[in-house]
Amino acid sequence: MTSQYPNLLSPLDLGFTSLRNRVVMGSMHTGLEDRAGSIDRLAEYFAERARGGVGLIVTGGYAPNRTGWLLPFASELVSTAQARRHRRITSAVHDAGAKILLQILHAGRYAYHPFSVSASSIKAPINPFRPRALSTRGVKSTIADFVRCAWLAREAGYDGVEIMGSEGYLLNQFLAPRTNKRTDSWGGSAANRRRFPVEIVRRTRAAVGADFIICYRMSMADYVEHGQSWDEILALATEVEAAGATLINSGFGWHEARVPTIVTSVPNSAFVDISSAIAEHVGIPVAASNRINMPQAAEHILAETPVRLISMARPLLSDPEWVAKAESGRAAEINTCIACNQACLDHAFAKKAVSCLLNPRAGHETTLVLSPTRRARSVAVVGAGPAGLAAAVNAAARGHRVTLFEINDFIGGQFDLARRIPGKEEFGETIRYFSTMLDKHGVTVRLGTRVTADKLTGYDVVVLATGVVPRIPAIPGSTTRGY
Repeated sequence: MTSQYPNLLSPLDLGFTSLRNRVVMGSMHTGLEDRAGSIDRLAEYFAERARGGVGLIVTGGYAPNRTGWLLPFASELVSTAQARRHRRITSAVHDAGAKILLQILHAGRYAYHPFSVSASSIKAPINPFRPRALSTRGVKSTIADFVRCAWLAREAGYDGVEIMGSEGYLLNQFLAPRTNKRTDSWGGSAANRRRFPVEIVRRTRAAVGADFIICYRMSMADYVEHGQSWDEILALATEVEAAGATLINSGFGWHEARVPTIVTSVPNSAFVDISSAIAEHVGIPVAASNRINMPQAAEHILAETPVRLISMARPLLSDPEWVAKAESGRAAEINTCIACNQACLDHAFAKKAVSCLLNPRAGHETTLVLSPTRRARSVAVVGAGPAGLAAAVNAAARGHRVTLFEINDFIGGQFDLARRIPGKEEFGETIRYFSTMLDKHGVTVRLGTRVTADKLTGYDVVVLATGVVPRIPAIPGSTTRGY
């Protein structure tokens, strides 16, 4: 069978190694990185995406030293003992046929603790802690810490590292006049401001050798006042390549930026032109990212632009089989990421373990195991909103006989209302997905049916998924008739 996605599914030769396809699972901090004893959960989380066909995986961010922690006692890779534990992750991913990079992330002034450092002592508007400006000695020791972290990643079995240089973290803080007010050789001119990240790449390459992937995550648009100019970004891309980077990944906007980059209202593939312009400027592969969530779009980008990889994070949170489904002609079965951010980013910023509104197994792969049933039962599900749809599809997929009742003449519940809001049309993708899966698993759907007790006799199990009672705010006039 000829693939619908010949570019997306073609291997990428990197010289000393190759990727089995052009899909990169971009870095997402799940919170599991920060929890002692969660290494097996993290290994299975990545392994499930690897089994789903992803070519290259990038972990969440690991700090190269204490000042780089995102939170107190957050994830780090600073010792051989830690590297040995990471072998569970790398072995699980390699056994499933994928490659994996460890992301090295120094939070800089975004660090939520009193030990934070930055290029200059300028407090971030989203953080109560004022960073200490790194001394010249501190700059050099931080470079050494990045290099040591990369060497430890190699010892742990990683295929490479991603050096986090975007989203307003430490390397980005050295690059931008907004946060770099230094007057020494690490600040001032654009060339001096680029020196810190370029030196990290150069020193890392010297330490790890030629047969190790170094991906540089580049801020291609800061979207903050006094950020990098376009000419400065192009110059950085050239210098990073010359310093030894294997790949460049795309990043857009600082965390304090007011420009949305990943929410539902952002158009699909909105930033591809920027990544393409970088790709035209360098000789190493560049990955496009942000709001690319379906294989048709990814294939078009690879076919029509100089971009050579597609980096997706949340789409692989919502559907770990994204690649396998595209490869086997089942793109209609992809549980499309709708960029709602409700269980990924919202959880991350609330310091909770990340999951997915559309795929609650995400991050819980070792505990929420949906295996075939040994005893098929007749199941009635009342309500065809997202909860009822998920219950019906998963029960049927396990082998139960399922009937789904819905009082309306359509499925989707409040998602059907949400998709009508301008900017949220993509919520309709979830309804499309469940409609496909209801058919696939043979769920009997009875629309326009008001359920009474007599209709539920004879079922072994009844699931009530009729929604919640709306919370009415105590605002004068809110109970007025017709309000």
